[in-house]
Amino acid sequence: MTGKERAPVTVLGTGSMGRAVAEAFLAAGHPTTVWNRTPERAAPLMRAGADRKLDIAAAVAAGPVIIAVLTTFEATRAALEPAAAALSGRTLITLNSGTPSDAAEFAAWASGHGARYLGGAIKNVPAAIGKPDTLLYFGGDRAIFDENIGLLGVLGGDLVHLGEEPDLAALYESAVGATLLPVLLGFFEGAALLASRGLPAHSMVPYSAKWLEMVISLLPVLAEEIDTRDYTRLGSSIGLFHAAIAQEQRQAAASGVDTSWHAPMHELLNRAVAEGRTEQSITALIELLTTR
Repeated sequence: MTGKERAPVTVLGTGSMGRAVAEAFLAAGHPTTVWNRTPERAAPLMRAGADRKLDIAAAVAAGPVIIAVLTTFEATRAALEPAAAALSGRTLITLNSGTPSDAAEFAAWASGHGARYLGGAIKNVPAAIGKPDTLLYFGGDRAIFDENIGLLGVLGGDLVHLGEEPDLAALYESAVGATLLPVLLGFFEGAALLASRGLPAHSMVPYSAKWLEMVISLLPVLAEEIDTRDYTRLGSSIGLFHAAIAQEQRQAAASGVDTSWHAPMHELLNRAVAEGRTEQSITALIELLTTR
């Protein structure tokens, strides 16, 4: 490992993800400074060789690259305000949640204090930090991304630069993350349906996995229909989903499973039918979700 690869790094925030990030840098031989609003939470990292700073300005000044792994852009800015003067000339990389507008506002604030800013996101759980297939994507100055690719590669092997806009990681985080809660709710509903018959949730895991693999295989077709606005190729029409509403409601009543979370989806299907979209692919619902 070269001296450049072992460049010092500061990690702000030592929650589950921040701790995993700091541990990865330590394991790779990087001198690692850590800071947390609650100092005691950084104690395990001190035992692993990290230098804990109680003062955030001292933590920022400890090295040329600061990785902020706090909860939101608002929390990151609040934490960094006392150290704003120390940001000038340093590289600041965020790995937190937030909206694209929050990211853009934070980027302007960081740049206004002389920081070289890169906004990023980790698309995996803390246990996956450092693995070859762990995805991290970034938005901002390509030069900053290229300069730090060796350092960032410690956190995961699948690194993507999305573009020059500093809010792109937050945008893709919101777009990709939009599938999470609906998918989880669907799985929970299925588990509740099985439970109504005394069957365990784990019995459907192999079949749910196969179903999700099928959905994954369709994503390029869905994206092509959306991008071309040609809602004719998929073969699963809005009318097909609309006709299933009554069946879903009968099943809910028979099983005692609360499916009220379906109501907004049913309302969307009703609107699409009212607009004369019955024969169009289900992808045509994008027209109702988008203000053009």
